[in-house]
Amino acid sequence: MRTFVFFLFALLTVPTMLAETALSDSNGKAAVPTTTPVPPPPPPPENYNPPAAPEIPGAGQAEPEVTITTKGTEIHEEYRLNGRLYMIKVTPAKGKPYYLIDHEGSGQFRRSDFETRISIPTWVIKRF
Repeated sequence: MRTFVFFLFALLTVPTMLAETALSDSNGKAAVPTTTPVPPPPPPPENYNPPAAPEIPGAGQAEPEVTITTKGTEIHEEYRLNGRLYMIKVTPAKGKPYYLIDHEGSGQFRRSDFETRISIPTWVIKRF
């Protein structure tokens, strides 16, 4: 136990002593760090042509229009794109939010939790 305490003491004090030694000059006085001014960068050449910014995917697409309504204790967020309702986010008063999504565009909404569903394997290994 004494060895551990000594080791811990040495571990905590040696970096402090090294830092104090590095900040003092040969007379033992604290050294003041000197800073040199940094020169400004040179101007770009006259024929410099910077590369064009990369294209951002989906930059030309319209933003979805979101309408928030309350029905009872639930909050419904309706997402429309070009006037067509494609998704509804339902946030109940208690529980996790879920989504109703129109996958085919037919107006038939199916519930989706955006979570992978775990299917339990039901293989027959041996019958008796």
